[in-house]
Amino acid sequence: MTIAPEEDRRLNAQIAFAVEIDKLKRIIRRNHLIDGSRRENTAEHSWYVGTLAMVLGEHAPPGTDLQRVVAMLLVHDLVEIDAGDTFIYDPVEVAAQADVERAAAERIFGLLPAEQGAELRALWDEFEERKTPEARFAKALDRFAPILANHHTEGGTWPLFKVRASQVREKVRIIEEGSPTLGRYALELVELSVARGHLAE
Repeated sequence: MTIAPEEDRRLNAQIAFAVEIDKLKRIIRRNHLIDGSRRENTAEHSWYVGTLAMVLGEHAPPGTDLQRVVAMLLVHDLVEIDAGDTFIYDPVEVAAQADVERAAAERIFGLLPAEQGAELRALWDEFEERKTPEARFAKALDRFAPILANHHTEGGTWPLFKVRASQVREKVRIIEEGSPTLGRYALELVELSVARGHLAE
């Protein structure tokens, strides 16, 4: 079967994107796996929080489109291919993050055919802006996962980077915005970690 030139260009663009996003597997995050054996990569993180959206979806606001949440979580960190992983407790890194990630979004989503690129870019923008229930729930899961991992690894990255409980509680507010239930649970994990000496007050 012969592929028409226009279809050929479209397929080639999609394959180029597929090859590019494989690079997400090599971006190493600061968080460890819950068993503590090694640090996770960003592709693993994206899969994990996408799966959490399906498992914990009942704790999203009523009417939340969970398929959109999963799609958002699958693409939300593709920009790390260019921008790397930003440590959310480092104010210098966070301050520089927005411009670098926007440029990365332009390049990476721009590899796709125009309408597909625009669709995925819209998901990324929605996640970043946190104006919809879907985006707030997606962001809640993105913030919940590292707290869960650190709690189960005796503080994980918290003592390593001298993170204090007040800083983590501040991140819990973002979880509460997307899911009050998960926000309460995350706060309980923080207080338990403090009580066990795994997170400094």
